[in-house]
Amino acid sequence: MTLAKTRSVSLVGVDGFVVDVEAAITSGVPGLHLVGLPDTALSEARDRVRAAIFNSGEDWPNRHVTVSLFPASMPKKGSTFDLSIAIALLGAAEAVPARACAGLVLIGELGLDGRLRPIQGVLPAVLAAANQGCDTVVVPRANAAEAELVPGMKVVSASTLRGLLCLLRDEPPPIEEDEDGPPPPTDSPALRQQDIPPDLDLNDVRGQAEARRALEISAAGGHHLFFAGPPGCGKTMLAERLPTLMPPLEPDIALEVTAIHSVAGTLRPGQPLITQPPFYAPHHTASRASMVGGGSGRVLQPGAVSLAHRGILFLDEAPEFIAGTLDALRQPLEEGEVRISRIEGMARFPARFTLVLAANPCPCAAAKQIDCSCAPGVRRKYASRLSGPLLDRIDLKLELAPATRAELRYDLEFAESSKVVAERVQLARERTLSRLAGTPWRSNSEIPGPELRRRFTPPADAMQGADEALQRGTLSARGLDRILRVAWTIADLAGNDEPGPDDVGGALTLWSAGRP
Repeated sequence: MTLAKTRSVSLVGVDGFVVDVEAAITSGVPGLHLVGLPDTALSEARDRVRAAIFNSGEDWPNRHVTVSLFPASMPKKGSTFDLSIAIALLGAAEAVPARACAGLVLIGELGLDGRLRPIQGVLPAVLAAANQGCDTVVVPRANAAEAELVPGMKVVSASTLRGLLCLLRDEPPPIEEDEDGPPPPTDSPALRQQDIPPDLDLNDVRGQAEARRALEISAAGGHHLFFAGPPGCGKTMLAERLPTLMPPLEPDIALEVTAIHSVAGTLRPGQPLITQPPFYAPHHTASRASMVGGGSGRVLQPGAVSLAHRGILFLDEAPEFIAGTLDALRQPLEEGEVRISRIEGMARFPARFTLVLAANPCPCAAAKQIDCSCAPGVRRKYASRLSGPLLDRIDLKLELAPATRAELRYDLEFAESSKVVAERVQLARERTLSRLAGTPWRSNSEIPGPELRRRFTPPADAMQGADEALQRGTLSARGLDRILRVAWTIADLAGNDEPGPDDVGGALTLWSAGRP
């Protein structure tokens, strides 16, 4: 019996685990047999691998071949095992030196002509391999730039199986045709990053001083926003300019965000690393699965909440979303991740995003209240589509009015630019990080409620207004946590060491205002 072993990576959500791929050639009925709970796509690897080996000028062993995927009790899925199976099989057939493929992690799908086709999820797969002590990975050449983002990992790339075999045998490389490009981005509108024009600026918004201030607070502390108001008052304009106030992603966060987009296949060609906070604005017809993630069978994909991780999820015309879709956001808003359970196991997708909701006061969306034709009952029913538990999780709520004629004509000289506001946001974030040094939290919005009340409670005189609201029953315990977080952000923007009465009072006003 001849035996050879390689390694590959299996992904479950954005988490991966290294799989040992063992190939054994024994006497018996000729054929290739896969064991280790492969799914349909992986079971079909035998035909792809056979054709790729033949078309690469290699001989197929006309004996009984068993390929085992360890751990055998864990389901495996996808076509990314093709390359590791082919090299293990050729190693068992002694067509490749055993020492050359020992310790290699091979990730890639084979075409029938022997090409290594680009795949999704390379970055999280290489990260998983690095975390489990592997130091060399082989990927398709189109995915090399993505794999090289992982520090300390040696990346070997090839565009064909023949080229990789020459490299393993220390032979001169063959003349190869142009390789395939990276996998195209998905066409699903709920799973596609919105293209925000680079010339957007906060000073484009006329009037709405309170709303601009709320955007600044949201950008500085990662707080959720809700804008209510008639059409034309600037709700969408404000939301689209929130990314212009946020600083670039830190290196470790950028890797985390890019890994999610790699799994979803939404990385743009030539952009292996996402460095700016993503902005997503799904249409109100988006389903619950496209919003929070999921899918049929074993193919689990991240939803819009995960693709907006460390960025902004903007839901315009929020009451128009399908019933239950908005309430499905409550768990990721609280926990910062989505867990999708299936019979085969559970997938985890990070989902720590800033939610921005916008809503008209009624279905007719009249620009002026005097022109509204909706009965009071209709208006109440429309507003009730945004549930109380969901609004309880929104930190900042504002009811906007149309800008006045004076604001539209003369506000240009008074409105601050995004650059000026972004500088204040950056300083506030630095104060927050300094205060949270030694903790796992990066912003005020991430501090858990018990820790917030235990370690970051403002002075008693500053809490007087909030205590009175609690006593009247107009403020819930969850609402108190929201207010404390916003109060700390307001204090950070002002350069104060701790929130004062005005900071807590302002946070209370922003939390309780603007309810539909």
